[in-house]
Amino acid sequence: MPDVAFFVEDVRARYALVNRTLAQRCGYKDKRDLYGKAADEVFPRRFGRSYVEQDLTIIAGGRQLTDQLELHLYSGRQPGWCLTCKEPLRNAHGRIVGIAGLSRDLRAHESSHPAYSRIADVVRYIHAHYVQPLNLKHLAGMAGMSVAQLERYFHKVFHLTPRQMLLKARLDAATALLVTHDKVTDVAALCGYTDHSAFTRQFKATVGVTPTEYRLMLQEGRGA
Repeated sequence: MPDVAFFVEDVRARYALVNRTLAQRCGYKDKRDLYGKAADEVFPRRFGRSYVEQDLTIIAGGRQLTDQLELHLYSGRQPGWCLTCKEPLRNAHGRIVGIAGLSRDLRAHESSHPAYSRIADVVRYIHAHYVQPLNLKHLAGMAGMSVAQLERYFHKVFHLTPRQMLLKARLDAATALLVTHDKVTDVAALCGYTDHSAFTRQFKATVGVTPTEYRLMLQEGRGA
């Protein structure tokens, strides 16, 4: 499955098993070269550190991570959106011994889905007005359906909620603006955030690093 990255880690968040997709995206020809390594050894440094922290938190708390919208940065500094799920692994005695996870790519071809036409106007509206707060009742009215129906259609076509799509649109804009704008506060305002600290928290929760760290990584990739 070229659009799914899969892994199993031990209790110290070190890879015990990965699929070829994950290895290739980390710049490895042989997936076995990842075994025994942690994410901060194979991903861009700041991203990898946040992945390790997330995995160790799941291992310590025993909680699942389900359909977390994330922006990953792979080898070559190429960004890609995905939905990530992680599950703690337990032995026969119920003790957590590791974690299994997978990240499924979000693709642009969802527009070919047979149900897409029912929500196409809503999708275009979100991308054109991402600076504005999300009003689900208004969006549902645009599509001529209830809020519950709208959410079902979004999940069927995109595997996202309308709120996740709004977040994606805002952060797509933010990652582009961070290249050209000096002030993070300006980027936050241009992407619909009136509270700079809320923007930074949301960015870090989704991308894994702060806006400032993300910009530094892009500069490092360009040799700046």
